[in-house]
Amino acid sequence: MTENNESIQLEQEYTAKEKQDVENPYILRPEYIREPPVGFWNTVKFLGPGLILVGSVVGSGEIILTTTLGATVGFVMLWWMLLSCWGKSIIQSELGRYAVSSGQTALSAFNDIPGKIPFFRNKVSWFIFLWLLQQIPGLLGGGGIYGGAGQAMSMMMPFMDSRWWTILVAGLATVLILSGTYRFLEKLLTFMVVIFTVITLACAILLQFTEFAITWSDVGAGLRFEFPTFAIAAALAAYGGTGVTSGESMAYTYWCTEKGYARFAGPTDDSEGWVHRARGWIRVMQTDVVLTLLLLTFATIPFYMLGAGVLHRMGEMPDGLDTISILSNMYTQTLGQWAWWLFMVGGFFVLFSTVVSGLGGGSRMIADVMGVLGVIDPRDYKARVRVLRIWAVAAPIIQSLCYFFIENPVWMLTISGSIGAMMMPIVAGSTIYLRYTRVDRRVAPGRKSDVVLWICFLAMLGLAVYIIYLRFAQP
Repeated sequence: MTENNESIQLEQEYTAKEKQDVENPYILRPEYIREPPVGFWNTVKFLGPGLILVGSVVGSGEIILTTTLGATVGFVMLWWMLLSCWGKSIIQSELGRYAVSSGQTALSAFNDIPGKIPFFRNKVSWFIFLWLLQQIPGLLGGGGIYGGAGQAMSMMMPFMDSRWWTILVAGLATVLILSGTYRFLEKLLTFMVVIFTVITLACAILLQFTEFAITWSDVGAGLRFEFPTFAIAAALAAYGGTGVTSGESMAYTYWCTEKGYARFAGPTDDSEGWVHRARGWIRVMQTDVVLTLLLLTFATIPFYMLGAGVLHRMGEMPDGLDTISILSNMYTQTLGQWAWWLFMVGGFFVLFSTVVSGLGGGSRMIADVMGVLGVIDPRDYKARVRVLRIWAVAAPIIQSLCYFFIENPVWMLTISGSIGAMMMPIVAGSTIYLRYTRVDRRVAPGRKSDVVLWICFLAMLGLAVYIIYLRFAQP
């Protein structure tokens, strides 16, 4: 009788574990295998991780940091914003390649970097501890995003202070993350990003029919590679907060995994079938990266031009409680006073999309790092979900309280963006390590991709050295 009970218990445990594995998007099983789509339109049906990534990036970087840089220096750093948009996508793509071919997410992969530090029963890479330290200014930057959304709500409905609106926005974001799924987030953020991009482009085009029209000489001035020393902080923040940032590059691996690219390719084996599937789903991922790059460029550059063309010429600088109010001049000066409401509503949705997407990606990374540290079993998906839910509640509380006491979104995002910019060369270098030591040679990038990857990495290092020189060596 006892043996039968034990047998039944073992069978129930096995069934429960099998059911959990089926629901776990991070598990690779042969039954998940799916042939990659053929043709552009069939490929489009499987895109989506990039749109969530755009939802995370497009918002605080564009609507606050990019316009602040434009308002500070005018057109002379247009080249810098182009570099920010274009120079990081190769890192995103190579991290995506590794995730698709191995099924391993960014933080789990970066834990393989040499240089282990003892932590309880585990030995953890120095990169993990550096990433954890980065979360402190990251929380401050998140508070700046919540605060910007709260300011927009307070201006539209002034019966409540922006601080309390910020707390309500944080609560709504938490509810969405706790109740939402990947598919829901994908649809929600796609809608927000498309509306934002269309409105921004319209304003940039209509700017040409106003007194703030941009000339070819303005554009030429922005491509001369000048770097005003007085704008180092604003430039670093804009670089760290626009394009695919260091955090979003890593978060992309989680969205790709949950979309199913790695599961569809299947567990790595010696067959030609796996190579065919892996290459096919990597191609789908790369198409998604190109879409991300295009959307980021169309969203970022118009906002920079509006900041340089309108705010800089007006002598207006976004700051403190007047941040969103001053930024609204970009719309009212090009479209008329009626566009005030358009900016406020659009600005709120764009900032809110950043909040939702950033919280979704950040929660997944925190859950992953808990597995790396040995706090939870990395194979236990239910434990991963519990950590995700805890962070989805804790992070918005901390971030909204940061704004509650500081009330300066520009300053908060400048600190966060500057740290993010300094983290980017480290992520790029770590990605190169994975490329040469962990990526299966059969699906490794070609020589041209390698050359571009190294150029981007060396450019990031060179710019970092140059900025340090400007900051400390110049009188």
